[in-house]
Amino acid sequence: MPVISPDDRYLTVLNLFTTDTPGKQEQLLDAMREIVDAAAYPGWISSTVHSGQDKRGTANFIQWRSKHDLEIRYAGEEFRHRTVPLFTEITTSIRLLQNEVVFTQRHSSAGPATVIGPERDDYTVIEILGTAQENLIDLVDVLGPSQEWLLETPGYRSHSVLRGVGSMYFEGPFAVCYSQWDDKKSFDDFRALPAAEQPVERQKTQARLDSIATFSDWNSYRVAHSRSASK
Repeated sequence: MPVISPDDRYLTVLNLFTTDTPGKQEQLLDAMREIVDAAAYPGWISSTVHSGQDKRGTANFIQWRSKHDLEIRYAGEEFRHRTVPLFTEITTSIRLLQNEVVFTQRHSSAGPATVIGPERDDYTVIEILGTAQENLIDLVDVLGPSQEWLLETPGYRSHSVLRGVGSMYFEGPFAVCYSQWDDKKSFDDFRALPAAEQPVERQKTQARLDSIATFSDWNSYRVAHSRSASK
């Protein structure tokens, strides 16, 4: 199963799609599984397909050896003339986000590495946050090292912070938080906890986040499919 780690220094691409009907979500998942199972691109490391839960849509967490390898894929006839038209037809929005993993944190019960894959039962949340360019470093700090208090949160398993380094169909500087939880209830309880009942450190973190984040959008997912390149 793929591992999320800053040490690997992969280019991580998050392809996020939304759609408006259950049938189109299934079409998306089927198309993504087909692409992943046939993947043999130079520099491709792994792809992990996620099925949207709170909102209809999908996410593909893709690891590449380098940006150069990704650009070759984007320039290919298959991507430009088959993949893009197909996904444009059945989606309501597309975001292709290029990132570098800069931080990971895990509860002690989550094991020695942040692993993703359909064999696990994680309730996964992917949140995109926008900011001004001069605040991007602070945003990454707020989302990562400043959230050690999450280790005391019931149901929390892990979270990883990705710094945006490029994008298609998305404008402006951004960071991504990819988090894993025991279940939907754990995450919903965390989100719904009134500010007055939150730990002081969480309140401080939220205040910093509110002062620099210009945009936030999230959805929850279950991993539906994954495949990695042969070693």
